[in-house]
Amino acid sequence: MELIIEEITYGHKLLGRHKFSSNNITIGRGYDNDVIISDPHVCADHLQLHFDGEHWFVNDQGSINGSYLEGRKNNIIQHKIQSGDIISIGKSQVRFVFPNHPVVESVTISPFESMINLARHPFVLALSMLLFASIACWIIDLNNAKEVTAFQLLVPTIGLMLGFALWPACVALVSHLTKHDAHFWTQIGISFIFFNLMWLSDIFENIVQFNTSSNFSMIWLITIIPLVLAFGLFWLNCYVGFHMTPRRRNVVSVGLVVLLFGGSFVIQMSKKPDFNPRPQFNTTIMSPSFLFTPSNNVQSFVSDSSALFEQAAKAAEKDKKD
Repeated sequence: MELIIEEITYGHKLLGRHKFSSNNITIGRGYDNDVIISDPHVCADHLQLHFDGEHWFVNDQGSINGSYLEGRKNNIIQHKIQSGDIISIGKSQVRFVFPNHPVVESVTISPFESMINLARHPFVLALSMLLFASIACWIIDLNNAKEVTAFQLLVPTIGLMLGFALWPACVALVSHLTKHDAHFWTQIGISFIFFNLMWLSDIFENIVQFNTSSNFSMIWLITIIPLVLAFGLFWLNCYVGFHMTPRRRNVVSVGLVVLLFGGSFVIQMSKKPDFNPRPQFNTTIMSPSFLFTPSNNVQSFVSDSSALFEQAAKAAEKDKKD
């Protein structure tokens, strides 16, 4: 009877699949095994399987770390294999499947997954990075008191892009080290799309604060936008790079958001306020072109003021007569 042996991670992600028709199969780290597991916690001769003409049996070969059926703590001795059984050996797992094992129905690619795949398209990736560079250049230019050349903007912009690219690169590296698919370019594409959204949300927040007072009733909505964007970025990083349950993915994303923004808040609160003789503004000063309602020119202001005084004078004369 044929037997299929799958190498899987603890998240049940498939790493390799082997199909055998012989009656005796060996699993271990030694090169003379039928299935070679490159795990230092697996012995050279770890598991032995044999078919007695009716059933498959698996037996631990006296390994140092033992072999355990998933969910149990007893070492495997002459265990009769059931299709779908998962056995832990060292820090690895193998799953045994019979050829008649049921297969779930095919899943169509959802529009959501299509959008994720679109993020790694070369054109979309180049467009996202170009937009990021443009916004970064504009912000760096605004923060410079002196006029700078294009070359002087190019160097810090490249450094900023490389710095922001470290996050998706680290996520892809951790994904690879934990035996998941790295999806490096997908992580880069998704991250830079969200970085651009965060840039734009920050610009929008500054424009709104420039046009409103500090007691603006909807200021909480402006504040929560970066939190939502950060959660979306972390959630997609976990979705693309790791095999997690939805609950665990949400918990990890919320934890990263709290760590990022909570840490920044604690650092700001821990700083002692120093006396500064110069006035401090609670918003970014922008040009009048960023006003939602443009201001009047001098002639209009004088005319409106004159009309107001005339109206006030007429009202005063009317009160005297009465």
